[in-house]
Amino acid sequence: MKIFRAITLAAFLAAVTVSQVAAQQTRTGTQTPAGPAAPAVVPDSKIALIDSSMFADEKLGIVRLVNAIKRVDTEFQPRQTELQTLKQQLDKATADYNRVSPMQDPKLNQQQADKIEQMDKDLKRKAEDAQANYQKRMGEALGPISDEISKALDTYAKARGITLVLDVTKFQGIVSADNSLDITKSFIAEFNSKNPATASLTP
Repeated sequence: MKIFRAITLAAFLAAVTVSQVAAQQTRTGTQTPAGPAAPAVVPDSKIALIDSSMFADEKLGIVRLVNAIKRVDTEFQPRQTELQTLKQQLDKATADYNRVSPMQDPKLNQQQADKIEQMDKDLKRKAEDAQANYQKRMGEALGPISDEISKALDTYAKARGITLVLDVTKFQGIVSADNSLDITKSFIAEFNSKNPATASLTP
């Protein structure tokens, strides 16, 4: 389940829109000059950093997100148990074959080898199906929450005059920054307070 979750959460976090609040100033009575437009200059720019990987942290993350992940994990636990059982059966069959094959009839070896090969194919197929279904179900569960987080982050930034929020999990070029720029804990705390785990999602 951990592998399933890692792949799916990576896709989810990539989908969360990092707030980029453009501060645009227009002057009344001023006509736009012809020709190529000059690069927009954002006066008094204020940049903040956020670590979106913390959103799914079981202890410090966004409660509604964490609960949604747990619900999907619980839903797919029987499938995960089935795959683990099949893997154990395959490993045992392979070990038994390797132990007795030097001493038994080649025809029987071939039959056992064919059976092991089929077991391996069945396991891979079921694992792929489980992964696809898990990702689909997780997307359905996390999609609305992703939208809520994106909107809330945009509102949070605007309310504080932040013109650009960079996600440190996506911008690996950030090697050093003042801790005062990190709004992760503050944003998560505000989101949790305004969006209780028991509240229904906004349509």
